[in-house]
Amino acid sequence: MAANGADRPAASEYLQVQTTTDSRAEAMELARAAVAARLAACSQVAGPVASTYWWNDEIERAEEWFVFFKLPADRYQELAEFLVEQHSYDEPEILATPFVAGSASFLSWISEETRGREPAAPAPRAPAP
Repeated sequence: MAANGADRPAASEYLQVQTTTDSRAEAMELARAAVAARLAACSQVAGPVASTYWWNDEIERAEEWFVFFKLPADRYQELAEFLVEQHSYDEPEILATPFVAGSASFLSWISEETRGREPAAPAPRAPAP
């Protein structure tokens, strides 16, 4: 990890990724599943929002929900592949914005929560009486 001074994480190594979906239920499930898979340290759902866009040569309007994910930049490709696979849209919005600044402790937490965990060592057995 790049350092700013004494071994502090560089904010530019982290992203907020966003997508939208047409239901709160799908947004909540994408948020939960990405965090459970440790593709993101946290996710947030916001909405609904009113969206207007071109689709199949027509202007469409829809009510959508945002899902925001916070993650290290090196996890972006995995999250993007996950979203393409899990999303109900034919062409889901997947946009990443790099962090410009952030508290060192929060950035470290993002890294810690998106790395695999070692299984806990089994507890030693008590000696036989």
